Amino acid sequence: QLQLVESGGGLVQPGGSLRLSCAASGARLGFYAIGWFRQAPGKEREGVSWLNNNDGSTYYADSVKGRFTISRDNAKNTVYLQMNSLKPEDAAIYYCAASTYYYRDYNTIPPLTDFDYWGQGTQVTVSS
Repeated sequence: QLQLVESGGGLVQPGGSLRLSCAASGARLGFYAIGWFRQAPGKEREGVSWLNNNDGSTYYADSVKGRFTISRDNAKNTVYLQMNSLKPEDAAIYYCAASTYYYRDYNTIPPLTDFDYWGQGTQVTVSS
C-alpha cells in the first residue's frame, strides 16, 4: 500500500522560497502519476502541478507557472515541489497525491478524483 508523507512547509516572507517533499513508502513512485494540490481556508482544493510517469511531462497551474517546479528523485522515492517567489495567495495546505491512471497527451492537471493516495498535507504560510 502506497503511503505519502509531505514535509517542508513553514512560514516564509513574500518573495521567499520553500521546497516541499513528498516521500513515498510501500511502493515505487515511478509507477504513479504524482500531483501537488493545495487548499486554502474556505476554498476548494486545487491542482498546482503534476508529473506524468508515462512520459515524464509536467504541468503547472497558471497561477504558479514560472515559479514552481515539480521533480522526482527515484533513488529517494520522493517527489519535490520547489516554490520560488512565493506570494501571500500561495498560502495553503499543500498535499501530494498519486494516481494509477494511465495518461497520454494529457495537457492539464487531472481531477482530484483520479488520485487514490494522498498525504496528510503540509502548511505553507506566506506573510511578512
